[in-house]
Amino acid sequence: MRSTEGGPGGGTDEDLAGLQNFAVLLRRMNSEFNRIAHEFAHAQELHPTDVQALIAILDADRGDSGAAMTPGRLREQLNLTSGAVTACLDRLERAGHIRRVRDGGDRRVVHLHYAAAAMAVARDFFRPLAMSTQAARRQFDEAELRTVARFLEAMNDELTQLRRARG
Repeated sequence: MRSTEGGPGGGTDEDLAGLQNFAVLLRRMNSEFNRIAHEFAHAQELHPTDVQALIAILDADRGDSGAAMTPGRLREQLNLTSGAVTACLDRLERAGHIRRVRDGGDRRVVHLHYAAAAMAVARDFFRPLAMSTQAARRQFDEAELRTVARFLEAMNDELTQLRRARG
């Protein structure tokens, strides 16, 4: 469904698939996502790292792995010290964004969950982003969306491996 005139500068499909163009498009998208996340952090009087933690907790709550987020996993994922994670979680819990729940089988293990009331606040804030995403999705057919999803999944996997390798 994508026309050859639809890209930046009206380039061809070949130009659109080039590595440099991908890098520019991914940086632009990442910058816009970061701006929106910073606006949310500011509106909620949170640090940007707190928003990254909320996203990780939300993704774990909705994930297929069945593994709830723990402070240790969060520390690993955000590449923070234990003290920084504790301070972040304390801020989020005080602000009502998360709940800490002790594991029923092992009371030493703490699971982190996004609080329902805070999720409603986030849903309201990010609703325009969801609507924009849906508007963009409507420009593509199912096969194209599956390809985009495969690319994004592969890109996320590569970025995770890169981050872990730099450890």
